[in-house]
Amino acid sequence: MTGRTLPDKKYRIDAIDRRIIAELGKDARLSIRALADRVHISRTAANTRLNRLLEFGVITGFSANVNREALGLGITAIVIVKVDADWPTVSEALAALPFVEKAQALAGDIDILLTVSAPDHDALSETILRSIRSMPGVASTRSYMILEELAGTAPELATDTWDL
Repeated sequence: MTGRTLPDKKYRIDAIDRRIIAELGKDARLSIRALADRVHISRTAANTRLNRLLEFGVITGFSANVNREALGLGITAIVIVKVDADWPTVSEALAALPFVEKAQALAGDIDILLTVSAPDHDALSETILRSIRSMPGVASTRSYMILEELAGTAPELATDTWDL
């Protein structure tokens, strides 16, 4: 989140906002001019709408897609974690570990789902076996190595599934 206080009122996006979101989903580095051209609105309108989407927390930030292997993180695993302690505290500690890319708290019989990317098998093993499993509050773990990652459709690009 951006740290902004969101307005009490929910912002209702329209077709133009959806196109803005989709274009920024394809290329977050677009200038206002290029964004306006792609969405077929004026630069002023594009700027106003983008600021409104940011203000209402519809767009929470801009990011780059990164190739893990190019960063030297050649192996990735999903780690399912069950906790037997205060899970918000445990999940924060898990998320802070080196190589933990993402931590998600879940409902159901799984407490936390981690994505762990490491340079090699030894580093991944060290992270899972020594850092995660031995952490106070972790009751058990189950790990799954990712062999191939297939691209899906990011929510900001799936404009055909949004309520109109």
